Amino acid sequence: MPNITVVRAGVIAVAAAMLSGCVTTPPEADPVVQKLSDLDSRLLRLERANQGLLELSQRIETAQNEARMLRGQLDEVQHALNQSQTQQREMYADVDRRLSALEGNPGAAASNGVPPASGGLPIPSGDDRANYQAAFDLLKDAKYPEAINAFKQYLTTFPNGPLADNAQYWLGEAHYVTKQYPDALRDFRTVVEKYPESRKIPDALLKIGYCNYELKNWGEARSALSQVVQRFGDTTAARLASQRLAKLDSEGR
Repeated sequence: MPNITVVRAGVIAVAAAMLSGCVTTPPEADPVVQKLSDLDSRLLRLERANQGLLELSQRIETAQNEARMLRGQLDEVQHALNQSQTQQREMYADVDRRLSALEGNPGAAASNGVPPASGGLPIPSGDDRANYQAAFDLLKDAKYPEAINAFKQYLTTFPNGPLADNAQYWLGEAHYVTKQYPDALRDFRTVVEKYPESRKIPDALLKIGYCNYELKNWGEARSALSQVVQRFGDTTAARLASQRLAKLDSEGR
């Protein structure tokens, strides 16, 4: 595109040359001069419009640069969020992995220096927290029968303890990993019914769905899993529930 300023200069030069040869006609009455003046005005307006377009283009470019920066920042936030969610899933699944390691051998021998429970508290002289931790350690060490006895005794001795809901949940896990699904189902239902404010509710509902799945109670399994997704949407339990629901769908259950 020719430079508008140059074009205007040319127009003015032509006008000056024509006026020099037409001295008998007043400039304001000369139609040629009027047309040239009109053309000059149009070129001036065009030049201003061109300047406006240039400024608009610069603003668009600036906005595009800012958008690229924001996209980069968003990618960083998304990456951090993904890492956090991965860590959360790993933390949640850690206990299940350890419990499942010997799922086919529920009678694994007690070892690692932790004495097996014999119908009483793991630490008869200890408080509720000490006995809860001892029962949980038995569970982590795959000493399932001992852990079951320890959690049962804990719940008998400390029914209103601050960790009673957790103890009830882990009792269910010990039954679940040893494939005692009816007992596990009862334990997880107790968590939901007796401790409605417990932080273990999403996990207990998830395991209610799992137990019903193993017992081939397809409708009850789907109902429990759907509750997890609907009530606790942005949690690891909800994602696991969605996966099991998808499995039910793929199996035509």
